[in-house]
Amino acid sequence: MSEPLMATYNRLPVTFERGEGVWLWDTDGKRYLDALSGIAVCGLGHAHPAIRDALCEQAGRLVHTSNLYGIAEQQRLGARLTELAGMDRVFFANSGAEANEAAIKLARLHAHRRGIENPAILVAENSFHGRTLATLSATGNRKVQAGFEPLVQGFVRVPYDDIEAIENAAANRSNIVAILIEPIQGEGGILVPSESYLARLRALCDREGWLLMLDEIQTGMGRTGRLFAFEHAGIHPDVITLAKGLGNGVPIGACLARGAAAEVLTPGSHGSTFGGNPLACRAGRAVLETIATDGLIENAETQGAYLVSGLRDALGQTSGLVEIRGRGLMIGLELNRPCTALVAQALDAGLLINVTAERVIRLLPPLILERSQADELIHKLSELVQGFLSDA
Repeated sequence: MSEPLMATYNRLPVTFERGEGVWLWDTDGKRYLDALSGIAVCGLGHAHPAIRDALCEQAGRLVHTSNLYGIAEQQRLGARLTELAGMDRVFFANSGAEANEAAIKLARLHAHRRGIENPAILVAENSFHGRTLATLSATGNRKVQAGFEPLVQGFVRVPYDDIEAIENAAANRSNIVAILIEPIQGEGGILVPSESYLARLRALCDREGWLLMLDEIQTGMGRTGRLFAFEHAGIHPDVITLAKGLGNGVPIGACLARGAAAEVLTPGSHGSTFGGNPLACRAGRAVLETIATDGLIENAETQGAYLVSGLRDALGQTSGLVEIRGRGLMIGLELNRPCTALVAQALDAGLLINVTAERVIRLLPPLILERSQADELIHKLSELVQGFLSDA
């Protein structure tokens, strides 16, 4: 029988059939420590009772009606999410790319209503915002854009964590209306900006009348040791985009806005058939309730610091290790050479990791990670890295 799936993924030679907590089991019964969480999605781990019960109850009652009608679960999730984020309104979508599409459309419509005919959005080099045509165009990775030209116009690219470059853009362009930025670059290699970066962006946007739009798709939902990464900087954006950990595996995205930005989208200006349906919103509400009551945000901060410290102790003198960096349970180990081969080696050792930007081992373990599991992760990964670097 021919392969029915389009060849869009280089899949690893494993298929999982069940999970529990931080563990996954493949079809042969082998157990793996999941240090990737479905790429920052399953923050509560696998088969969490709160998510299971919420989904079963909701699926037995109502899954979908469409946004032609009121959706009680959407109202409940929207009220709680905007309260926690300090925002005014939210639009629900199905993914992070769709949430970013909503933010881009919001910024453009906001600009046109102010009389700016060809609005531009500042974005960063090395960024990742999605794979739809607009979010792909906003992404600062030429590799993922190649072959999809012509790209969407209206994006001005600047180096990440470089306020001077943004100041220069402000001085030379009158059509900039917003900045779209990741508080920490995930796909770009777990790049953590300087402590003052977001605060300076906020001040610059206030001065220029721009919208500050933060892509918190990977950093949000407790991943960095705060519910939202912008909280570390003590600032408030105008727009936030969320997805990944919001549904713990159930597809959901959200674009939140406050102030004038919250009033831009009106009936007919944007929409989604599936976005914010009862099942997805019930999952999102269960995630928020669990994170709030189980101390998982604090655990992410504590266990993240423990992992970084333990990995530095184990690998600090290893030749070929450039840096270990991150915040909360969003951690990167940069090597001085491409290391994608480590993904398969880790798989053989019963550990799920990822390599991004060719040289950065990315760790995104579930927020429920316990100390003994962190110790196992440190032990297995440090052995793998030492072996890889010594063989080079």
